[in-house]
Amino acid sequence: MFYKDERLALFIDGSNLYAAAKTLGFDIDYKLLRQEFVRRGKMLRAFYYTALLENDEYSPIRPLVDWLNYNGFTMVTKPAKEYTDSMGRRRVKGNMDIELAVNAMELAPHVDHIVIFSGDGDFRPLVESLQRQGVRVSVVSTIRSQPPMISDDLRRQADNFIELEDLKDVIGRPPREPLAESDS
Repeated sequence: MFYKDERLALFIDGSNLYAAAKTLGFDIDYKLLRQEFVRRGKMLRAFYYTALLENDEYSPIRPLVDWLNYNGFTMVTKPAKEYTDSMGRRRVKGNMDIELAVNAMELAPHVDHIVIFSGDGDFRPLVESLQRQGVRVSVVSTIRSQPPMISDDLRRQADNFIELEDLKDVIGRPPREPLAESDS
């Protein structure tokens, strides 16, 4: 439930939202996403959190990060850490949970409603704390994937759960087909 006169802030866990949308078979159109929530209330901020590989000459997420930065999103990035797992596979780690939580706590006195785009159960204590400060919290993720991409604890704690698939027609665009090798 949204109220036209409430001050609103979006907190987007980039990798979590990307994974949820991909599981549901669509890509997010961030221009449409921003427009949808501007329509729902008085949006003060839209934060987008992602880790970036600094040593790669070209990161596939770089164009998105640049576009978001120029189109009304507050970008919060940090270098991703590369490591080799116990099986010898190259892995990348870049958790942005703390940054998102700190920003949400700082903004809480200035907003009525926070929307968190993530299903990560680690955010349950954050949601609980925001609620104690009088902030309503909506969580956007999906229970329609196998397994569900939202923690049950987080979904129960939130004032409002928004099924990502229900937003597909409003904020989605069909996924692009990967280019064939001969096309590139």
